[in-house]
Amino acid sequence: MKIDMPRVRSPLAALLLGLSGLAGVSSTWACTRLVYHGAAGQVMTARSMDWKSDIVSNLWVLPRGMERTGQTGANTLRWTSKYGSVITSGYDISTTDGVNEAGLNANLLWLVESQYPVFDASSKPGLTIAAWAQYVLDNFATVAQAVAALQEQPFTIVSDSVPGENRLTTLHLSMSDASGDSAIVEYIDGKQVIHHSRAYQVMTNSPVFEQQLALDAYWKQIGGTTMLPGTNRAADRFARASFYVNAIPKEPDPNKALASVFSVIRNVSVPYGLNTPDEPNISSTRWRTVFDHQRKLYFFESALTPNTFWVDLKALDFSPRSGKVLKLDLGTDQSHTYSGNATQQFKPSAPFEFLGI
Repeated sequence: MKIDMPRVRSPLAALLLGLSGLAGVSSTWACTRLVYHGAAGQVMTARSMDWKSDIVSNLWVLPRGMERTGQTGANTLRWTSKYGSVITSGYDISTTDGVNEAGLNANLLWLVESQYPVFDASSKPGLTIAAWAQYVLDNFATVAQAVAALQEQPFTIVSDSVPGENRLTTLHLSMSDASGDSAIVEYIDGKQVIHHSRAYQVMTNSPVFEQQLALDAYWKQIGGTTMLPGTNRAADRFARASFYVNAIPKEPDPNKALASVFSVIRNVSVPYGLNTPDEPNISSTRWRTVFDHQRKLYFFESALTPNTFWVDLKALDFSPRSGKVLKLDLGTDQSHTYSGNATQQFKPSAPFEFLGI
């Protein structure tokens, strides 16, 4: 059967061709994040964590009232957490994904094009990139509040090498809240760029978000029921997630809606252990999260365990008087098995230390 394809305008054609050169780079460290707008104001945010080796992730409960610094020496940002949060760590030195008690979600994904500003004694106070998402979760209840504050650029993001590797950590930040609002924050050519709209439901990796939107517009011309790109490349995952997150039903039953959202984030995941001759180090999806903003349930699914489990934020004591930092040990490669409601299985722990730079 012959499919008539829409004509591609030359700038977009150039972008599509240029992506072939990025495929070998961006697919090695990949993730996907999507926001589902359901029935009666229902909102869920899902993300996959794709990484080529064990990213040493655990779940943590962090109370309000924690004193923090940007971990950048004398010229460092300082704040006290206003909101408690449940987060998934990376290497137990960073917050890579998480939610706070007000219903705000924050996610860090790889973006190879990131370029951060110069940081020195004359710069605004420094903030380690490892605590970027945590700063948002600690201080804001909504995306609009976070965007308004970040536009003032109260800090300078400072990055460092990925633990155990000789390459700079290059990330972009996504945020979503209980209203379905969304924002993506990137640093391009050393300058902060914020994309803020409820319509920005999907984020992957390369290219930069503005170009991802152009690619999304192209695939919408074709239509997802006609054809969708099927590779593991970031641009292809973006197209599939963008179509499916709006094609699944707006199911009033939150459990059925959750099933639909999980099915979409699994669709854009990378098979565990995938190894191809041209890309021997391609990332596998190691874990997935879904946050139900209305029920305040944070779901976690590891690629190496048979069960999905959840944390009920409503059942946690985030008050400063509790003084409790709690940890759920996920084990090597997140292989410890939990099932159902795991809220009571967290154990008291000393807090992890954010990467100092």
